[in-house]
Amino acid sequence: QLQLAESGGGLVPPGGSLRLSCAASGFSLDYHTIGWFRQTPGKEREGVSCITSRDGSVRYADSVKGRFTISIDNAKRTVYLQMNSLKPEDTAVYSCAATRGITAYLYMCTSRLFDSWGQGTQVTVSA
Repeated sequence: QLQLAESGGGLVPPGGSLRLSCAASGFSLDYHTIGWFRQTPGKEREGVSCITSRDGSVRYADSVKGRFTISIDNAKRTVYLQMNSLKPEDTAVYSCAATRGITAYLYMCTSRLFDSWGQGTQVTVSA
């Protein structure tokens, strides 16, 4: 079974940057859609970004366009989320998820279409 592990979260001041990593083990990411999601207490999970491993097609939530960049290193089986110009409202637990194929990507990376999830990493943006 595909296992995912996030890292790279932490405390950063507004305007700062962080890079999150999502490392996959168990299977290669040869034909998958991988997404980043975030959630704060009392709120629904929000899709942040997603990428397809075969051709690198990407999607971003409007709230992060121009600030966040998703990328994949297939050799390392790792997906990255570079987060720049962070805002307090970016504070959340960030989780990565994966599913085989591109169906999830075609359906705007809806979270319910992903079947492998990591544990999450806390990102706090505060002065």
